[in-house]
Amino acid sequence: MPVEFIGLIRTRPVSELDGPPGTISDNIIDPAYVREFAQAHEKGDFDRVLIGYNSNSPDGFGVASYAASVTEKLGFLIAHRPGFVAPTLAARKAATLDHFTNGRIAIHIITGGSDADQQKDGDWLDHDTRYRRTDEYLEIVRRVWTSETPFDYEGEFYRVKQAFSDVKPLQKPHIPIYFGGASSVSVPVGAKHANVYAMWGEPIAAIKQRIAEVKAAAPPGKTLRFSVSLRPILGTTEEKAWERAQEILARIVELRGGQKVTTSARPQAVGSQRLLDFAAQGEIHDKRLWTPVAAATGAAGNTTALVGTPEQVAEALVDYYEAGVTTLLIRGFNPLQDAIDYGREVIPLVRAEVARRERQTASVA
Repeated sequence: MPVEFIGLIRTRPVSELDGPPGTISDNIIDPAYVREFAQAHEKGDFDRVLIGYNSNSPDGFGVASYAASVTEKLGFLIAHRPGFVAPTLAARKAATLDHFTNGRIAIHIITGGSDADQQKDGDWLDHDTRYRRTDEYLEIVRRVWTSETPFDYEGEFYRVKQAFSDVKPLQKPHIPIYFGGASSVSVPVGAKHANVYAMWGEPIAAIKQRIAEVKAAAPPGKTLRFSVSLRPILGTTEEKAWERAQEILARIVELRGGQKVTTSARPQAVGSQRLLDFAAQGEIHDKRLWTPVAAATGAAGNTTALVGTPEQVAEALVDYYEAGVTTLLIRGFNPLQDAIDYGREVIPLVRAEVARRERQTASVA
């Protein structure tokens, strides 16, 4: 299967190198930057870009609409939290945007791993209950997208009567659904509804184990794809790449006043907890998976890096592909320049190697 590359765009140039969450005003919108950032990803042969979500961020549908207007083929993966918009309305919003972007959107479902952030938007459900709600939400969304007749639905969280939408997605059978979640309650929900199950950058053995767990929970006969999110740090030599990695870490630690993550400060999100556990086990896993940034930031998001030359990082990314991952989400600490570098120096190498292996497999078959 061909490999898919996803980047990430924000509405202004910020990253962990500008300060910890809560000190960065990343809700300020700079249209010129969004245009430049999106076009850099398109030129770099990224398939999509992720538009993130938190309780104070710009609306992802609006960002995608603008970014699509200044690009031609780039896709957009819009992070979306179930529960804040009625599922029938969310389905129509997404289907409408799918037409105006000529079928270039996908939806990334993030149920939410932080009670505090959920509560900022008025959501007081606990973690496990949120996943039950997500299950119902996605059931309704998919039916709105695909049903040719009105339908009724009555569940624990939603009740609709004669629900129907005249607008159906341009993409068939429906808009792709990506899904993130590392807790035990998230797996059956994601395995049931997702086209792509997303994971943060863990060691290869752990990724293989998680893939097996999700596949085991999927409905019989369902084909799932898998995504891993990583932060490549490049250098013209391996030594220079590690020097840059240490500079990035020093800057992040400096901005946080040297604060260390303690057990009492561990995040609620299970995915973050897993990254912190891997960081505690060692700074480097596999060939070049580097964990200290996760430790320094409390694993707030995808914070594990691949450090090396473009050739070495490409090799490490292909290792994930060999483990069963077909979507690679890569973003840098210097967001715009790193995206340009990935498009010029890493993505072509990975695509060429994956194509070579596909040809080899086909010739054997």
